[in-house]
Amino acid sequence: MGIEMKAQLPDKLYFKIGEVSDIAGVKPYVLRYWETEFNIIKPSKTPTNQRLYRKKEVELILEIKKLLYEDKFTIAGAKKYLADKMRKKPEQLPLGFQDSEYRETLKQLRKELVELKKNLT
Repeated sequence: MGIEMKAQLPDKLYFKIGEVSDIAGVKPYVLRYWETEFNIIKPSKTPTNQRLYRKKEVELILEIKKLLYEDKFTIAGAKKYLADKMRKKPEQLPLGFQDSEYRETLKQLRKELVELKKNLT
């Protein structure tokens, strides 16, 4: 039985640990443990120290669960598999953008946002 990652995820920017626990089908303490073992899972925290996971992190958690529970990887094996996968994955730039063009576009957007902020205050 495979895990369909994207079909299960609500269209949200952030997920609380309880929501991620329900989606992944693991207890919150397991998620906290995986954070210590897999440095690619780094949820942000609210001022009250509540974890907020991004959609990408939830997808990684689902992949980790599949590797550990279905594919029977050890934690060390899952870490190596994910590290190798990340190394092989080319940088994802929008179609038609070269790296320098992308940086320039981001610089220009930042400049415009700073100017807009000045005008609003």
